[in-house]
Amino acid sequence: MKNLLIIGASRGVGLESVRQALAEGHHVRAFARSADRIDLDHPNLEKRKGDALNEQDIASALQGIDCVIQSLGVAFELESVFGPVRLFSDSTRLLVSAMEAAGVARLISVTGFGAGNSRNRLSLLQSIPFNFVLGRVYDDKDVQEVIIKRSKLDWIIVRPGILLNGPRTGRYKSLTDANTWRSGMISRADVADFLIRNVEDESNLRQTPVLVY
Repeated sequence: MKNLLIIGASRGVGLESVRQALAEGHHVRAFARSADRIDLDHPNLEKRKGDALNEQDIASALQGIDCVIQSLGVAFELESVFGPVRLFSDSTRLLVSAMEAAGVARLISVTGFGAGNSRNRLSLLQSIPFNFVLGRVYDDKDVQEVIIKRSKLDWIIVRPGILLNGPRTGRYKSLTDANTWRSGMISRADVADFLIRNVEDESNLRQTPVLVY
């Protein structure tokens, strides 16, 4: 069993990952600005309140950790559509540096289908609304992915399709061949399933799998 740091643990994929990691017997440090409001209790759970953009918070949270799961999100609002987005790149730059300094090798980071070179797989009809609504967010995720790929870490960049609230089924596809990448849907619980499976599995290291049904 591993000591996991889950960044962005208070909601969505991050919270699902906390639940599933605990069920698998891992020790979890759940990191979020609102970590104290996580409605879970478990002897292997530590709720760590902190800011992903604060160097001291991250350095402290990495102590004794074997693997980091990074699952950040921004609220959909006018600022994310029309204003600058730096959360993903700035926090990842800080995290990678801190992990390398602390000797924590494994990073599993959630970005999304449309980040990096997977944006080329969007159809014309998909790309127009995607770029208008999510363009600035995904421009920053592009930078985030470059930072991770240039690092010395044992990384996996996970690109889920459209996220749904639904059960953990295990019946999803993990597409690592760029020729097979496509848009689709997947539940947050199934994304978390993939993340926890890859805490110890090395078959996807330095890969950018797209997750869809």
